[in-house]
This record gives sequence, structure tokens and C-alpha cells, in this order.
Amino acid sequence: MELPSASAYMGAVNTDALIDAFAHFVATTPRSTLLIAALFALVIGWVGSLMIRNKVPLGWLVRGSSTMAMVGILSIVVLQFARFDPRFDIAMADMGLAEQVVEGRETRVPLSADGHYWLRASVNGTEARFMIDTGATLTTISDKTAAQAGVTPREGHPPITLSTANGTIQAPIGVIEELRFGNVAARGLDTVIAPNIGDMNVIGMNLLSRLAEWKVQKGVLVLVPNNPQPEVTFGQ
Repeated sequence: MELPSASAYMGAVNTDALIDAFAHFVATTPRSTLLIAALFALVIGWVGSLMIRNKVPLGWLVRGSSTMAMVGILSIVVLQFARFDPRFDIAMADMGLAEQVVEGRETRVPLSADGHYWLRASVNGTEARFMIDTGATLTTISDKTAAQAGVTPREGHPPITLSTANGTIQAPIGVIEELRFGNVAARGLDTVIAPNIGDMNVIGMNLLSRLAEWKVQKGVLVLVPNNPQPEVTFGQ
């Protein structure tokens, strides 16, 4: 049997290392840095255009470098936000980020007296109360729930900014290994770990968008995972 050459092995190792490094760079680059870089690239492009207009040597090179920089910045921004879109889950997994999976059977959640949809869920085996919020991009848990369930901030990932009744706060991103409620199970789910929100926990669109369907029927919220099974009613 012919063994792979050392150069082929090193090439594979280097490729994996480059992918890991790029994934880390995408995840850890703050958006403020990207904004500054984009403004700088625009200025460089403007300088390049002036050089071309005045027939200064290397003007095309300067403007071309600006264009390439803008393409790179846009790519990083798209990849950062792609984490919220289930269509990009496979690509994110290839880059070393956990795939977010939601599966199970149809679950029905009745409307509460306060006009919201509440349910009891298990976060890594720890029981917690959640409100379903279709206006929330990411699922959010309190720092108290995170501590009880062993959910820790993802290493190297920049925090996000949240607007609360008490003002603007910085909140880290973590990963819930398993979130269960009714007949639904979500694994590898991104979550915001929010401080100073008491026992408030929210199920957001990064879970709901991974369902086959969610709808409201006569005041009851119906959650339908992919490949749904016969329905059950989930009481609070």
C-alpha cells in the first residue's frame, strides 16, 4: 500500500490550520474594528482614484488593494451574521463552529394570561422557564441560568451589545449543549448570556428558524420540527 508523501500530509495539516485560524479570526474580530477598517479602505480607494485621475504610477494598484480589502471585510461580516441563518449550518461546522440542530415532534404552547408564550425547558439538564419571543434574534439566558446549567462564554468570541431597561450592557455568547421542551430538542444552540436580567430566559429566532414550521392557531403556538411526529400539547 502506498503511503501519502510527507508533503501531502503537511499540506493537509496546513490547510486545516488555516481554516481553524480563519474561523477564529472571523469569530473574534469586533465589528468596531471592521468599521474602522472599512473607512480606511474607502479612504485608500479615494486616494487611488485621485492617483489614477492624475496619472500617478501605481494608482490602479492602490485602488485595487482598497477593493480587495472591502471584499474581505464584507466576507467577514457575512460570515459573522451567517451563524444566525440555518442555511449556513453545514459551512459553519466545516469551519470548526458547532452545528445548531433542532429536532423532535410537534409541540403546542398555550397563550398565557399576560399575552406571552411561556414554557418550562431543560438547559443541559437544568430546569428553567422561557418566554418565546419571535422578535429576538438569539436565544438568551440569564447569567444565573447559565451558571446552573454550566453554559460558559465561548472563548475568543466578542460580546454583543444589548439594550435593556437598565441601559446598554455587554453580554457574551455561549453554547447550550442541549435545550429540551415538550417534544423539541435543540443541540449546539448559540445563546446570549445576559447579566442582571433576573430569571428571564428567552427562546429566539435562531431556534425557531430551524423548525420546519411555527404558527399560531386559535391562540396556541404550534412548533413543528423537521420530520414531525404526532402532536402533543405542552402545558406550563
